[in-house]
Amino acid sequence: MMQPLAFLLGHWEIIVILVIALLLFGTRLPKVARSLGQGVSEFKGGLKGIKDEVDKAGEKESE
Repeated sequence: MMQPLAFLLGHWEIIVILVIALLLFGTRLPKVARSLGQGVSEFKGGLKGIKDEVDKAGEKESE
């Protein structure tokens, strides 16, 4: 079972990662985070669409 990243890293490691991200992306960080969030939501929507299609196909076979 996969554990969330927060459980694998301590507080200091997370702070160091955030500081490095801030140094790399600077003022672009909000735009990068927004793009990442949109990508994740599109991915979840695609998975939901596939699940719906599989469910419909299962219903048609059972009839």
